[in-house]
Amino acid sequence: MSKIVLMAGGTAGHLFPAMALAQELGRRGHDIYLMTDERVGAYGSFPARQTFVVPSATPSIRNPVKLALAALKICWGTIVAWRQLGGIRADAAVGFGGYPTVPPFLAARLRGIPGVVHDSNAVLGRANLLLARYANALATSFAKTLRADPFAAKTALTGNPVRDGVIAVAGTPYPPLGPSDTLRLLITGGSQGARVFGQVVPPALAVLPADLRSRLRVVQQCRAEDIDRVTQIYREARIDVELQPFFTDLPDRIAQSHLVICRSGASTTAELCVIGRPAILVPLPGAIDADQKNNALVLERAGGGWIVEQPNFTASALAEQLKTLLFAPESLVMAAAAAKSLGKPDAVALLADLAENLAAGRTPVGLGEPNR
Repeated sequence: MSKIVLMAGGTAGHLFPAMALAQELGRRGHDIYLMTDERVGAYGSFPARQTFVVPSATPSIRNPVKLALAALKICWGTIVAWRQLGGIRADAAVGFGGYPTVPPFLAARLRGIPGVVHDSNAVLGRANLLLARYANALATSFAKTLRADPFAAKTALTGNPVRDGVIAVAGTPYPPLGPSDTLRLLITGGSQGARVFGQVVPPALAVLPADLRSRLRVVQQCRAEDIDRVTQIYREARIDVELQPFFTDLPDRIAQSHLVICRSGASTTAELCVIGRPAILVPLPGAIDADQKNNALVLERAGGGWIVEQPNFTASALAEQLKTLLFAPESLVMAAAAAKSLGKPDAVALLADLAENLAAGRTPVGLGEPNR
């Protein structure tokens, strides 16, 4: 039995892969610890023996004062994490990205604890770019990960781990889509929701032909402050809808859907591919590294989804796109199969193997896979 510390930023994109690995390593009999930030409480119980909140900050290169303050906080977080790790006596560390990973991962390396950095996106994140040079191994989710070339000799392609709930529904067949079958749409905007979906999707669905609207069954994540307004639009359009600020059973909802409208964060795209569902992907705009767009491009190039940049994501444009897709169900069936072909349900097992080898002092197998 080994003691393995997982380190992750406090968003779903970082915590969900960490949660998947914690579940797998727990089944293998290891003791799991988590180091993250204060946002962890928003995602329910994490399967760890103990959770540590470590001080951290995101540097701002445009503001020298904020940059200096962030550096001081990261240094302080490293000291705090160094002390915490002394009590754990960990055998290995696994970092999942985000700046809250930086202090504990640096502290682990200062203590001589071997570590692997995992990146979920098609672009190596800035925190991981910093930490990869100190890591024993870099695990990637995509065969081609931008900015990962300098670390090719210690890179292993594992895929992005998905939670047990995703694996449980991965074998669910694509729902029947005959001329009279219910059309099941899922709209989700990530862990905090996305206001733009509440603004664009309801009026787009409201102007669809009546025969389509009568067959719709819509499940939509909606910010609490928007629920009354969105409910009224759907009520007037006579569309069957379920609205919630957050779905705890999202994998089941994905499996029940014919089409998903969503952001293209790493966890979302990984879950779509493992389950095998097509999506209209609206990448988060303004991201420095365009990570969501690059994730979406992988899916679109394979034929598993359609990218719509947010400036082009309007009610009228979406209505036309939905009419095209829903009146040609064979395109959705083909896209579902294409998405499924990209899925890596064994990603969590591969990453667990990597962590176990490091904890046991063995050289991990599979390092140096070409980053092509």
